[in-house]
Amino acid sequence: MAIKINREMAGDLNNPSSELLNHCINQHQSDFWRLEKLSDYYDGKQDILKRTKDSAAAPNNKVVVNHAKYVTDMNVGFMVGNPVAYTSSDDIQSILDAYTKVDIVSHDTELEKDLSVFGIGYELIYMNQEPQTGKVFADIKCIDPRGIFLVTDDTIDTNPLFAVHYQPVYNLQGAVDYYLVKYYNDNRVLTYRADSIGFGNYKLIKALPHYFKAVPVIEYRNNEERQGDFEQAISLIDAYNLLQSDRLNDKEAFVDAILVILGFDLRDGDGQRLAKERLLINTNAPGESSVSYLTKTMDESSVAILRDSLLEDIHKVTYVPNMNDKNFSGNVSGEAMKYKLFGLLQLMSVKERYMIKGLRQRLILFANYLEIGNKNVDIDGIKIKLKPNLPINTTDIVNQIVQAHQAGILPLKVLLSWLPDIDNVDEVLEQLQEEKEDAIKMNQKTLGVQAEDSHSNLEEDEEESNDSGKVQEKE
Repeated sequence: MAIKINREMAGDLNNPSSELLNHCINQHQSDFWRLEKLSDYYDGKQDILKRTKDSAAAPNNKVVVNHAKYVTDMNVGFMVGNPVAYTSSDDIQSILDAYTKVDIVSHDTELEKDLSVFGIGYELIYMNQEPQTGKVFADIKCIDPRGIFLVTDDTIDTNPLFAVHYQPVYNLQGAVDYYLVKYYNDNRVLTYRADSIGFGNYKLIKALPHYFKAVPVIEYRNNEERQGDFEQAISLIDAYNLLQSDRLNDKEAFVDAILVILGFDLRDGDGQRLAKERLLINTNAPGESSVSYLTKTMDESSVAILRDSLLEDIHKVTYVPNMNDKNFSGNVSGEAMKYKLFGLLQLMSVKERYMIKGLRQRLILFANYLEIGNKNVDIDGIKIKLKPNLPINTTDIVNQIVQAHQAGILPLKVLLSWLPDIDNVDEVLEQLQEEKEDAIKMNQKTLGVQAEDSHSNLEEDEEESNDSGKVQEKE
């Protein structure tokens, strides 16, 4: 998360001190293990895998049902499964072209995954060079939150001061040789080499300017608390894994139950004979005798109720529905699906506000870069829209548009905005107008050809009549 510091205490931002860098890195490192745990849970490295038992002979199954990955993948697909749409009444094609060049759709997917897992995401905008042509362009990459942070001032505006990206450099033996530290402020990039992180000195390797006119690192928040989408459900995920693992342990213990024999004398070889012939003969005097297994009673119905309760709580806390539930059958309409996904839609409305704030900062940085090439873009009028990736019944929407348009209730521009795949309504209206004009010209051309044919036929008929009259006169 962003680290706040007093502007006067920060000193010269073009030449940061080792004390400043160490202080900020130590602040960032204090949250490292939380981020590490969230990453492990998404990867399936969950606490159940660390469970041990006192007896080595006791069953110790470790089942991981990765609800963390399910929650994140569902949120990512729901949020950015449809690409983010940018529309404006002004010409913004230069920014859209720059976004296309860096494959911004894939980048947004990666960014949303970081937001869903860590509750926070960082992207770095930097100058890159094409290997074939050597042409320089603005590129963008997501940076793991465990190795980068943003520093702001302590005012209510939290203005960005600088950002730091640090990463270890390993030798051929797999040990850390040194750390590479990159410092970004609003006009330059400083690269340092350090033997350690959080204490010690930093050796300046190079200093380069950048032309984004602001700190080229953007911090995105998943919510106000900067929490991941499954973070509050970790205890429920652990309980579910434990329950499923113990169910297997009980089954395994049931299969390997202890055989209890009462009232029998077993001699040498009787054990092998029992295993082979499945028969015991009582050689003692008549009396009570029995053979049974020592097991504990298993109430599967109670276990199933507990499992379903935990599963329901996981989906309730994360707002992500269970898509395998019978309520999500194949014949559910798109409108009915929205009501079933109401919780997820509310979650998206919160995530969307925080994401759009970062996307606007991204537009500012790209616009500042484009100004270098005299491509001025007015970003104030750009509208950013995130569309939930939901099954949509387009036929119903089109029918509603046609009925409303015929009734004259709403303008066509408003009605066309109902269609989910239309990003720029004005462009669609222009295309419709062009098609109408082309159709009119085609009709006029067709009518003109018919008129000429009709006129030529009349002339031919007149000539034929004149010729016949002359023939009659000669006769």
